[in-house]
Amino acid sequence: MSPPPSYAFEPELGQADTIARDHRSLPDVHRTVPIPAVGMWRKLGAFAGPGYLVAVGYMDPGNWATDLAGGSAFGYTLLCVILLSNLMAMVLQALSAKLGIVTGMDLAQACRASYSKPVSIVLWLGCELAIVACDLAEVLGTAIALQLLFGLPLFAGVCLTAFDVLLILGLQKFGFRKLEAFIVALLVVIGGCFAFELAMSQPSLAAIASGLTPSLQVITDPAMLYLAIGILGATVMPHNLYLHSSIVQTRDIGPTDAAKREAIRYATADSTIALTLALFINGAILILAASAFHVHGQTGVAEIDQAFRLLSPTLGAGAASVVFAVALLASGQNSTITGTLAGQIVVEGFLDLKIPTWLRRTITRGLAIVPAAIVAALAGDAGATRLLILSQVVLSLQLPFAVIPLVRFTGDRTKMGGFANRAWLKWVAWIITAVIVVLNVKLVVGFVL
Repeated sequence: MSPPPSYAFEPELGQADTIARDHRSLPDVHRTVPIPAVGMWRKLGAFAGPGYLVAVGYMDPGNWATDLAGGSAFGYTLLCVILLSNLMAMVLQALSAKLGIVTGMDLAQACRASYSKPVSIVLWLGCELAIVACDLAEVLGTAIALQLLFGLPLFAGVCLTAFDVLLILGLQKFGFRKLEAFIVALLVVIGGCFAFELAMSQPSLAAIASGLTPSLQVITDPAMLYLAIGILGATVMPHNLYLHSSIVQTRDIGPTDAAKREAIRYATADSTIALTLALFINGAILILAASAFHVHGQTGVAEIDQAFRLLSPTLGAGAASVVFAVALLASGQNSTITGTLAGQIVVEGFLDLKIPTWLRRTITRGLAIVPAAIVAALAGDAGATRLLILSQVVLSLQLPFAVIPLVRFTGDRTKMGGFANRAWLKWVAWIITAVIVVLNVKLVVGFVL
C-alpha cells in the first residue's frame, strides 16, 4: 500500500480544522496511476493526462464566442491577449500542480484548512458561480452544435444536454486513464478541424505576428477590453486551478522530496505541453474569424451560427462549416467532463461533503440549463452568444479569488517548506495576479461609471 501523503499545512491547523487523510478529493482514483522507476519518456507518459483535462477548459464553447467576436470585430489585435493569457495559465497551472503534489491537498482543501469558515464559504460560493457559468457555456455550445449539424431547435438542444450526466457516469466506470484518453482523442479531433480551417482560410503570417504584439488599444477601447476580459476568463479558468491540484494526485508519487521534485517537473511539462495545444486552438479560432470575416469587411460576425453559415461560402470549401460544427460539439462534450470533475472537487474540498457524482452533475447542469433555456426560447441565437460571452466575463471576475490563495500558499515556506516559490517566481506570480485584478477592476469601474 502506498504511504499517505504528507500534509505540510497540518502544523498550522487546529484539531477541528485538520483535514483527515481519508477525505481526499476523488479518493477512488487517488494514487492509482503507477510511475515507472526508470526512463524519462516512460515517466513523461505516465504523468501525461491531467494537463490535458485542464487544457480542455481553455478551449470550451465560451472561448469560441469571445475569440470569434474578437477576431471578426478587431482582426488579429486580440491575439496578444490569447498569448499572454495562456502564458499566465501555464504559470498558474504549474503552481496548482505543485500545491497538490507537495501538500497532498487540492486548492479547495487548502483554503478550508487555512481560512475561517465564513471566508471558505464565500470562496466556495464564488467558485460554484464560476462552474455554473462555465457549464452554461457548455450547454449553449453543445446546443448550438446540435442545431448546426442536425437542425435541432436551440431550445430542444439545451434540454437534451441534461442527459450529458449519463456520459460522465459511463466514462468514469472505465477508470481515470481511459477518461484521460477519451479527452485527448476529442482534443485531437478539435485540433485537426482547426488545422483544416486555417489551411482553407490562408491567414496572413505578417498580420498574425503583428497581432501577437501587445497593444495599448486593448485597454483603452472599452469594447475591446470587454472581449479581452472575456478571453482572459475563458483562458485562465478559476475552477481549473482547483481541478489540477486534485487530479495530479492520481499519480502514485513517492513520499520523498526527490520524488516530489521529479513529479513537479513532469506535471509542469504535461500541463505546459497541453496548454500549448490550447493556445494553438484558441489562436486558430480568432485567426479564422479575422482572416475569413474581418479582412472581408464582415466585422459584425459575433454569433457562432453566423460563422457557421458564412464559412463555406467565404472560404470556398463546402466542408468548412461542417468541420467547424463538429469541432464545437467535441469542445462542448470535453468541457462537460472536466466541469463535472471540478465541481466534485470543489464541493468536497470546501465543505468536506461527499455527494454522488450523478447528483453533483445534475445540480450543476440544472442551474445552467434554466437560464440557457430561457434565453434560447426568448432571444434565440443572438441572445445565446451574448450569454456565452457574459459567462466568460463572470469567470474572469471570479479568477482573483482562486489565484490569490494559490499564489499565497505556494509562496509560503511554512506551508511548502523547501518547495516554496523562489523569489523570481513569487514576483512573476504576483505580477500575473495584479494584472488580473487591475483588468477586472477597470471593467467593473467602466460599467459603474
